[in-house]
Amino acid sequence: MKNIYFIIVPQTHPLDSLGPAQLFYEAKDNGADINLHFVSSTLENELDSAIGIGFSKLTPYKEFELTEDDFVVIPGIEFPLLIDSKFKRESKDFYAWLNAQYTNGATMVSVCTGAFLLADAGLLKGKKATTHWKAFDIFEHKFPDTELLKNRLFVENERIYTSAGMLSGIDLCLYLVEKEYGIKFAIEVAKEVVMYFRRGESDPQLSIFLQYRNHLDTRVHSAQDFIASNLENAFTIEDIAHSVSMSARNLTRQFKKTAGITIGDYLAKLRVEQSVKLIAEGYTMEYVAQKCGLKSTNQLRTLLKKYEGIIPVDLKDIK
Repeated sequence: MKNIYFIIVPQTHPLDSLGPAQLFYEAKDNGADINLHFVSSTLENELDSAIGIGFSKLTPYKEFELTEDDFVVIPGIEFPLLIDSKFKRESKDFYAWLNAQYTNGATMVSVCTGAFLLADAGLLKGKKATTHWKAFDIFEHKFPDTELLKNRLFVENERIYTSAGMLSGIDLCLYLVEKEYGIKFAIEVAKEVVMYFRRGESDPQLSIFLQYRNHLDTRVHSAQDFIASNLENAFTIEDIAHSVSMSARNLTRQFKKTAGITIGDYLAKLRVEQSVKLIAEGYTMEYVAQKCGLKSTNQLRTLLKKYEGIIPVDLKDIK
């Protein structure tokens, strides 16, 4: 059982909490073993948000002791509070609680300027992080011991995740769903919420399985599902087309128009990512080639060589 704790802070930006909460709710609705909790960062059961809407029926943070199965989602809040020394003093016990839960093994996730709260708690010292672009200068001034990455949607290090804004916070939570429950499951959750993937080259942690899917064409989605599900099997474009009740010619044209990539290139990139993952896990080249639908290790090496500029593997280290 995974427990997700959504922290509500005074002057919380509502969507920083409710966006990720909705995503995890959809994951639960699709079968993930998840419990959602809404937690006050104070001892109060009710708090006002930044836009005036109130949060009620909150449980004060002190009532929880977390474990390694738990995630804490921390939202952005109104900027004046982030630089308010009184607010920091009043949050001292809450920050100590955050540190204790991180020590217990819980994973910390911040959305937008929620990174300031993690940094004030001392959890980002010596680590990499990101936050909202408007807050870069002040963050660097306040927390010189944290390496701020300015070109990232989100940053991962040592069970602490920070994201650049509200929408990238939802992207981050989808990434966490993918890590916990697998690529196919994450795709289903994303389709459920009609989610667009705002992925970029500066985000190497993002899966190719989740790229090229920022569209609403059901048959192209189904074609992509077919390819991902049959990666180790031999199949033709005609096989894919038959599975989605289209002609091969029409599918080829529609796939490129909708996904922005050819079927052949999409398949190659899926094979590259899968092979890199399996190699990192210690599998032999023969096994990796088989699982990626390739005829030989030479064919696998040729494929990796083609994409070596974008993969996190030094080909010289591959035996």
